[in-house]
Amino acid sequence: MRVVNFAAASVARAPVRVAVVAVLGVLTANCSFQVADSKVDPKYGVAPSERVVAEGAPVPRVRGRAMVGRPYTIAGRRYVPRVDEDYSREGLASWYGPGFHGRRTANGEVFDKHSVTAAHTTMPLPSYARVTNLVNNRSMIVRVNDRGPFHGNRVIDVSQSVAEALDFRHRGVQRVRVDYVGPASTKGSDDRILISTLRSDGMLAQLPDGGTTPSTMVASAQPPASARSPVAPRTAPAAPVVASAAPPAAYAGARGSSRGPMALNALAPAPGAAGQPAGARGGVAFAGLFFAEPDLASPGFVRDGAFAGVSTYQQGSLRRER
Repeated sequence: MRVVNFAAASVARAPVRVAVVAVLGVLTANCSFQVADSKVDPKYGVAPSERVVAEGAPVPRVRGRAMVGRPYTIAGRRYVPRVDEDYSREGLASWYGPGFHGRRTANGEVFDKHSVTAAHTTMPLPSYARVTNLVNNRSMIVRVNDRGPFHGNRVIDVSQSVAEALDFRHRGVQRVRVDYVGPASTKGSDDRILISTLRSDGMLAQLPDGGTTPSTMVASAQPPASARSPVAPRTAPAAPVVASAAPPAAYAGARGSSRGPMALNALAPAPGAAGQPAGARGGVAFAGLFFAEPDLASPGFVRDGAFAGVSTYQQGSLRRER
């Protein structure tokens, strides 16, 4: 504005000086162009990061890097990044959006005004921090992946979405408390988890597992207790049926009967005879026992391995006559 007014005044007073003013205007414009082209903010002495995503385009999930960073100076103020697990500070929070959307953050991610992110001057990157609106007690966990703010006494810059969630977007700034929660993953955005941390009931926001990193839900093939097979009611055990062993000679006539079950008490003494236990029940009891000829081979089955077929082999009888 000063250049334009000075040029107008010069034209009115001395037309011969128009050419000189025009040259000065070109030089001034050229100087301004060089400042703009260098992208160095004259107030802060640093250049904004490059824009890698156009306005309105979807922001990809970019893996960043974990870093603490070296001390740096912005606008004459020195900042020393460090890990401070007890960090808790109250102050003003502001939010930033369209002007930084799609630009690289300090740790290599891409800023998305719709993500649950924030910028802090000294916290390790990336980190999780709790931001609590001290006016309405809304609280939320955010992902700190950038540096800032460098204006006044502001303690944190949040994204547009966070400002909306904490209900101070239209105010521009709000008094908040910022608490360090812990290190964040370098895999990029974790909005789905962080959005669920918003509390509007006066309680402090917490990560899902109450720790420093979002929990991972593991699917289980185990059916719920209500879907499991019911357990049969326990009943009183039936009285056992006792089979008396017969002498070896008694089995001599039973050879060749391995094709079907035999009555264990078919050759046993009659009830009440010697060797019959008192109180034993009568009747014939069958058991699925099969006998092969002594010392003769009988076919059996064996599985060679987990991926092998079923094969047969000759197996000697485990029972011997004595």
